[in-house]
Amino acid sequence: MSKPKAIQETIDLGDGRSISIETGVLAKQADGAVMVRMGDTMMLASVVSATQAKEDVDFMPLSVDYKEKYAAAGKFPGGFLKREARPSDYEILISRLVDRALRPLFPDDYHADTFVNVTLMSAEMDTPPDALAGLAASAALAVSDIPFHGPIAEARVARVNGELVVNPTFSQLAEADIEIIVGATYDNILMVEGEMKEVSEAEMLEAIKFAHEAIKPMCKAQMALTKKTGKEEKREYSHKVTDEELSKRVWKETYDAAYKVAASANADKHARSYSFGKIKEDFLAKLTEEAGEEGEVNEKLVGKYYHDVEKEAVRRVVLDEAVRLDGRKTDEIRPIWSEVDYLPSAHGSAVFTRGETQSITTVTLGTKMDSKLIDDVLKKGNDKFLLHYNFPAFSTGDSRPNRGTSRREVGHGNLAHRALKGMLPSEDDMPYTLRIVSDILESNGSSSMATVCAGTLALMDAGIQIKKPVSGIAMGLITDKDSDKFAVLSDILGDEDHLGDMDFKVTGTRDGITATQMDIKVEGLSYEILSQALEQAKTGRLHILDEMAKTMSAPNPDYKPHTPRIERIEIPKDMIGAVIGPGGKVIQEIQKETNSTITIEEIENVGLVDVFAVDKAAID
Repeated sequence: MSKPKAIQETIDLGDGRSISIETGVLAKQADGAVMVRMGDTMMLASVVSATQAKEDVDFMPLSVDYKEKYAAAGKFPGGFLKREARPSDYEILISRLVDRALRPLFPDDYHADTFVNVTLMSAEMDTPPDALAGLAASAALAVSDIPFHGPIAEARVARVNGELVVNPTFSQLAEADIEIIVGATYDNILMVEGEMKEVSEAEMLEAIKFAHEAIKPMCKAQMALTKKTGKEEKREYSHKVTDEELSKRVWKETYDAAYKVAASANADKHARSYSFGKIKEDFLAKLTEEAGEEGEVNEKLVGKYYHDVEKEAVRRVVLDEAVRLDGRKTDEIRPIWSEVDYLPSAHGSAVFTRGETQSITTVTLGTKMDSKLIDDVLKKGNDKFLLHYNFPAFSTGDSRPNRGTSRREVGHGNLAHRALKGMLPSEDDMPYTLRIVSDILESNGSSSMATVCAGTLALMDAGIQIKKPVSGIAMGLITDKDSDKFAVLSDILGDEDHLGDMDFKVTGTRDGITATQMDIKVEGLSYEILSQALEQAKTGRLHILDEMAKTMSAPNPDYKPHTPRIERIEIPKDMIGAVIGPGGKVIQEIQKETNSTITIEEIENVGLVDVFAVDKAAID
């Protein structure tokens, strides 16, 4: 049996590098499969979609999994089993990046289970592979018969020494002051995520535009590949249950009431939700009475049509009357209150509340031995700054069990981590391992941004000498597809996120942006609107910083008395062995007698000895 003939397209990156997309050789029983290659980095993507939707499913059941094989870098997995197991946080984050770019482009009425798998098969050690994952996933869809309004691609852009670079190396990323991943179709931006070193709104927008230009050839290559494989025609499907008469009646009999609730300016989320729900309940009761005992009412279909009614009513009130659900103006921030030193035994703590969104956040200081061990395929080392975000069900009034950390929690925690890490002091000034934990106690929009604000206050309460305070804000957008009307919304509610066209989170100091995350759900969003959203976000961000400063404007001058203390001593390299002693005998005796923890590390031919005591009294 001879090797199948490959169908291939090549993308020239314009800097001597190229990306190839190949199909027809591997994983041919999948609906679509491609191998994407850049240098020695190779990534296999496959996609399979069920031929029929499951009964009563009226959403897109999409699952995206990104996986890195240790063999790709010639390494063994760690742990007892010595095989790849549960996904790492990094793999979860890349899966989310791909999912967020793909999901909006499936037809609204396509409801079949769809699985996208992207696997790193070969890795070039200085090349981040994750920026290729979106391209690979989209290309697999492009050579399949699965309905998809793509193609899309993703590109990482970094600014290194003032120059923007597409898909930079790890070495270049270490020198970058802007690092973003952008997902887009040929015509429209879909997703942005990244971190910056206090850059301006104009500089970030320039990087987004640069990334989009790099993405266009990737989309063209996929279009050509689709044509070569003869997959222009997609499968036929019928997943949508419709009843036009019922739809017309739902709109006719509920829209005015829903519009009235949307315009009532009720700031209480649960009261507002009850009012919207009562309209549907009354309509269903009327239908049930008309149907009689033997009649049947399709409650699920009524709920679907009423959701569309509610969505349109909320959007029209904002566009036509400039009134938001809770009565605010489009650029108005909800009331804020905050408090530090809320938990007396924590090393640092803060409560930050904005409207109906609340975070209680703690900071814990530890030794180098408390750092997180990183043993990924392409990254090995220790992380001395950890940020964990928890979103329990009670924060939204839901009665459901908590089943471990969700992908959403990993993603939101990562965004807050990126927002704050650039403002931490250097290791020479602060040799601690830091762990921030944000527990969301109430949520009605923008809980990740509340985490950033609470994290800043908790760090200052702990006496961490951060360079500058950081705040964050979530922006929204509502557009009218039939006109040029639009409204940019500051500090969005959960419903405004769900019913709107954009979720755009921006964090930063008074001097510039430190991190961003954006998801756009509408086609044709202009850069002018995006620019306005960024400027409006800046105004909101500065307002929030002013409110935070009323509680705490600068870090405490010292750590709290019960905070563990570290004293750093430098010793000659040839004295390290004497301090440790035979089999660690000397250092163990010192630790036992002083009730301390001692670590020794050799850096640049100097021994750095960190003495860690349980509190200030012990170190004195």
